[in-house]
Amino acid sequence: MRMDVAGEEGALRFAYNLAASDAGVRVAIVCHDETVSPDGDGPEDLPARLGEWFRVIDVLATPLTAPAPAPLPLTGPEFSSYAAEDVSWLLSDLSSHALERPREEREGPIQDGTRHYSESLPIEYEPTAQYLDAYERALERGAESVAAGIAALGARIERRHGPAPVLVSLARAGVPIGVLLRRWFLRERGRSVPHLALSIVRGRGIDAVALDHVLALAPPESIVFVDGWTGKGVIADTLRTAVAAHRFAPGVWLRPSLAVLSDPLGVADLRATRDDVLVPSACLNSTVSGLVSRTVLSSDLIRPGMFHGAKFYRHLAAADRSAQFLAAVEAHSGTVPGPPPGPLPEPEPPQPARAAAEIDALLLRHGVRHRDLLKPGIGETTRVLLRRVPRGIVVRSDAAGEVEHLRVLAADRGVPVTVDDEMPFVALGIIEDRGAS
Repeated sequence: MRMDVAGEEGALRFAYNLAASDAGVRVAIVCHDETVSPDGDGPEDLPARLGEWFRVIDVLATPLTAPAPAPLPLTGPEFSSYAAEDVSWLLSDLSSHALERPREEREGPIQDGTRHYSESLPIEYEPTAQYLDAYERALERGAESVAAGIAALGARIERRHGPAPVLVSLARAGVPIGVLLRRWFLRERGRSVPHLALSIVRGRGIDAVALDHVLALAPPESIVFVDGWTGKGVIADTLRTAVAAHRFAPGVWLRPSLAVLSDPLGVADLRATRDDVLVPSACLNSTVSGLVSRTVLSSDLIRPGMFHGAKFYRHLAAADRSAQFLAAVEAHSGTVPGPPPGPLPEPEPPQPARAAAEIDALLLRHGVRHRDLLKPGIGETTRVLLRRVPRGIVVRSDAAGEVEHLRVLAADRGVPVTVDDEMPFVALGIIEDRGAS
């Protein structure tokens, strides 16, 4: 209905969903103006004007609050030892919070489901001199193959996502690879492409706030997610499921394209190789990842509208090898072959059924009760030794240098090493079963 405003010629008020014929209807007014009163009877008072037609029973005043500002990305050197132009972290800085717990203390609650692994952080392994020597040898052996993989992967990303892709690394293992890819595009194509890092959590999904931030910056077809390697394909599945469930703006569609260096079971969309190769950055934790921790998703710390969190380990600056890793790989950038002329072949699509069959065979052969306790691949086996409580590790007999660091870690922690030459991986990590048999 329309109401004239007393004393103001031509001024009108509108009360929607009401009509003069609704006389007798009881009306409650909800407003942000605390000066409005149900007893107001002046010519300008809304209750008085409505009261000419209806019975005003109450006025509910609610505070007017501005929406929380959108979070801003973090960059080095304030957050991480990477240069600001190398990566923008879509994370909340939790550096002031004590989140680290011993491996033994974390393992049981993670397995029985009372705590999620993303709610706390493992205490970072302090490498021995022997282990650091093994890492240096792995870097010396593997830097050239990583450089070749970056060139191959960069060309495939360009073919799929165009000349100006937006690299979105999955923190934390994807970030060193994303930095190398960003530098490859700058060096080889003369283009400074955006590189952002966001959190994805097994069993909980991708950081939706961070994903919205990315979508506000870039056309969806340019976005490619980057990780270091794949194992069983859990993160690939989590990414696809999370993107499918995301609430996009009307007309927006995002392909959850995952690009990795090593993809033994063929679960990624884009890959440099199907071989189970050692990505040397897997050997260390934050000290090869810009001094940034794993990501954290705890309801005690991460409120709605916030990015997932992580810590910046400034105190480990003396042990930081992030820049050294990048330099070692880029030293080979002028010697690795570029992509062949002509169109690149379309990569083999992901094969989840085949991957699942391979994992089922490994579970049976090694007497493992649950898929979550099996971590295939060199990178995942390294993580088991660094972060979890291992039952043992398995290696192929023809693997030597690629698993040297694993043997050093296993000996240091008293973890048995066995051999399996039938598996499609160079190494396999098995977590100790803390659940019921």
